[in-house]
Amino acid sequence: MVQFKRASLNLKGLCSFWLCLVAFFCPLSLFAQQAAPSLPLLFDSRERLAKPDLSSLVRLRFLTTIDFPPFNFTDQNGKLAGFNIDLAREICNELEIASKCQIQALPFVDLNAALAASQGDAVIAGIAVSEELRRQFAFSRPYLMLPARFVRNLKAPIKGEDASALADHSVGVVKTTAHEAMLSAYFPKVKVVPFDSKDALLVALREGKVEAAFADSLQLSFWVSSQASAKCCALFDGPYLSEQFLGEGMTIMLRQKDDVLTAALDHALAALSRSGRLQEIYLRYFPYGLY
Repeated sequence: MVQFKRASLNLKGLCSFWLCLVAFFCPLSLFAQQAAPSLPLLFDSRERLAKPDLSSLVRLRFLTTIDFPPFNFTDQNGKLAGFNIDLAREICNELEIASKCQIQALPFVDLNAALAASQGDAVIAGIAVSEELRRQFAFSRPYLMLPARFVRNLKAPIKGEDASALADHSVGVVKTTAHEAMLSAYFPKVKVVPFDSKDALLVALREGKVEAAFADSLQLSFWVSSQASAKCCALFDGPYLSEQFLGEGMTIMLRQKDDVLTAALDHALAALSRSGRLQEIYLRYFPYGLY
């Protein structure tokens, strides 16, 4: 069985990549969305999720980390910040339990054990859902999908505006990743060029050694807008989502028996999605968009 690297939620790799960019510059079918920075709707507008009674709730403690920017990190004042932190606070406001909410940061490797030991009530830290974790914990509905994207070198002779124009063109991808498998499965006509690392891939793209690349949209969107890209490239077509290759998306992890709390978080996420407040948080941390 092929072992895939964690392409969409690789904590150490994403943290290092994002911090580096800040130093320079601050079977599910595929589908493409408009280029404007907007979130795809993950909740049906007609769906109504009941709001459970939380009057007996003594405390809701979210557990997170400080090493997954821009989702969770410490700001220049040493305070917890990030997309997940703001979302947790908005969830508490929506459920009208702000005075009972706490957010605590722990090392990533300690999160599962801390939740199992009831040292917290929910983990919001970008943990990728897996069958093994589902046997131990419950998960909220997804609140954010991390898609894959193409990025092209602007000097490459690519004629067309969608992925079909990449047929017979060289497209780089990091080897043994979910993105490599996804590229080969859905775009068999491209000339796949594997690389050992994301850094090597992006250098080759910038220097024109490959005409395009296929990777995580989060990293590509920041890279294209940074000085590191030297304005060589632009996002191309997409985004592309695939639960088969990229997972279920970002969720909140809870204990299996906390059915009421799980239902409450699903209700809050749906309400935030419908009201536009989830979109506001998204634009705050992803001004260039992922989609």
